[in-house]
Amino acid sequence: MPWTSTAAVSRFATASPAAAPLSAGLGTASLSFAGRRRRRRFGPVAASLSTSATVIKEAIQTEKAPAALGPYSQAIKANNLVFVSGVLGLNPETGKFVSENVEEQTEQVMKNMGEILKASGANYSSVLKTTIMLADLSDFKKVNKIYAKYFPAPAPARSTYQVAALPLNSRIEIECIAAL
Repeated sequence: MPWTSTAAVSRFATASPAAAPLSAGLGTASLSFAGRRRRRRFGPVAASLSTSATVIKEAIQTEKAPAALGPYSQAIKANNLVFVSGVLGLNPETGKFVSENVEEQTEQVMKNMGEILKASGANYSSVLKTTIMLADLSDFKKVNKIYAKYFPAPAPARSTYQVAALPLNSRIEIECIAAL
């Protein structure tokens, strides 16, 4: 079931009458009549512009990837983008890690992410940005080797961080944003 929210943007007239034309996007006009230059100033304009945009959020849920560990969605689809929550290397059937090995966890993370992307209508080639969180930054090269198999050139923008701890003592967690 889609969620909706509305955002409103407003522009207000300034308190200073002299600045009102500028806040309304209007300046002064110089007009010449019969050789005389006359300067006409536009009167104060109530420059109130109100627009609203409706954002429809759709939660993505697939049984082919591990269930969320808390009160969050596996992914959210909104405005032709997919925001995939952090994915762990859990087996979707058992809910347990495939192993303690970072390479095997990374491989499973990528498979789980692929299933979530597929459920949303996206795929690896539509991923724009990833964020990788590692328990140990010395695993960086090992993760890169597996990561590169899943993302065609041009690879998505990416940030990688070593963190103090990850859920369930995972070795790796990856989140991403994809276009539809």
